[in-house]
Amino acid sequence: MIGYYIHHHGSGHLLRARRIRACLGQPVTALSSLTLSDDEVLDDVVHLPAENPASTVGDPTAAGALHWAPRHDRGLADRMAAIAAWIAATRPDAMVVDVSVEVALLARLHGVPVVCMALPGARTDPAHQLVHRIAERLIAAWPRDLYDPLWLRPYADKTRYVGGITRFDGRPPVFPPRDERPTVLVVGGACGGSSTAAQVRVCALRHPEYHWRSIGLGDWADDPWPELCRADVIVTHAGQGAVADVAAAAKPAIVVPAPRPYGEQEATAHTLASAGMALTVDRWPDLGDWPALLARARDLDTGRWRAWQTRGAGARAAAAIAEVTGERLRSAS
Repeated sequence: MIGYYIHHHGSGHLLRARRIRACLGQPVTALSSLTLSDDEVLDDVVHLPAENPASTVGDPTAAGALHWAPRHDRGLADRMAAIAAWIAATRPDAMVVDVSVEVALLARLHGVPVVCMALPGARTDPAHQLVHRIAERLIAAWPRDLYDPLWLRPYADKTRYVGGITRFDGRPPVFPPRDERPTVLVVGGACGGSSTAAQVRVCALRHPEYHWRSIGLGDWADDPWPELCRADVIVTHAGQGAVADVAAAAKPAIVVPAPRPYGEQEATAHTLASAGMALTVDRWPDLGDWPALLARARDLDTGRWRAWQTRGAGARAAAAIAEVTGERLRSAS
């Protein structure tokens, strides 16, 4: 049995976990405060209590050594107790953590080998350094030849750069009915980003020569693949899942990184721009800037998306976990 801690912010961590699970030969239990009832991919779910911070938070970083461990926080205590109880009862072969320094440490203190997802950005603080040291393997969901941060190099022997992990790996393109106008698809995220539905509506009124569509801006799509395939240009944030999805669709893209801790999305956006994969801007463009930006995006060589290495990325992540558990893999579905 493999435990898999799934962070509750956004949907990217969950979608990544499902893709990796499809390539593993061992059963996987998800531990998360997300709603995961009747999940078709994960084998079992431990529902963790939701975070409910007290009105007064005391020393949440433990003097800078951790990220979130406030004194006398009942919600934290309940979550950690639930994880510890599951570990004691199940005795998993490994724990995959995406992402939490504290959960990784808890598992390792129980003697459970830990596989941690690495994230882009400046991860040089003491808490990140600690979790990178104690992990058996680190999985970086991007190609090393495009982004090789200095802070990961001391752990090169145990880091596996697997490429962008997308749920659409291997899925054939679809060809929905097309509009006579070029289609601009704006992709939002469950954690918010740099765009809003109102901004998209204003763009549609100002630039009716384009067909403006959106997903993830109050209009969530369970299966956005047809929308990605029909788009002539995709405007997206720089979350790892969103970027991998665009790479799988191989579409011209304008990337607007959302503010995240440690400069996570800015680092990804800079990498994409340097590789000529996408046009990146540091904020939502002014209304008058869109025609020139969209024209520049449509001139991009979409073949460069192959360098993001989405094909087989989930299987490579599963292989990194199997290095720790010693288990054979199964073919991805």
